[in-house]
Amino acid sequence: MTAPADSSRRILTRLLAGAGAATGVLLLARPQQVVDAVAPAFPRERLWLARALGARLLAQHGAVLVAARPGLVRLGSAVDLVHAASMVPFVASPRYGRAARVSGGLAAACAAVALALAPRSQGR
Repeated sequence: MTAPADSSRRILTRLLAGAGAATGVLLLARPQQVVDAVAPAFPRERLWLARALGARLLAQHGAVLVAARPGLVRLGSAVDLVHAASMVPFVASPRYGRAARVSGGLAAACAAVALALAPRSQGR
């Protein structure tokens, strides 16, 4: 792959990582507002789960922002896919279903997009 194409991939990867990190910050700072907008049936006493997800997203995507390397993107995508798989048992739940579908679906989509956009060389 040419250097300009790989540079474009790195920029797109960092943009996606920036969106993921921003989502993490939002979940950490305003979990109730996010839950109210996305999954109103989600129990308030479980907001710590939203915060934990926010911390994971911030750490994962923050690392990719700092070093958008193929191996790190693959690792992040694997983590997203594990998260998506962990949501499957909850998709039919009246309390957790909507949150599981949104969170798991977004995680799977982000994993796929990140892998498609990932730089092909180690570069900077």
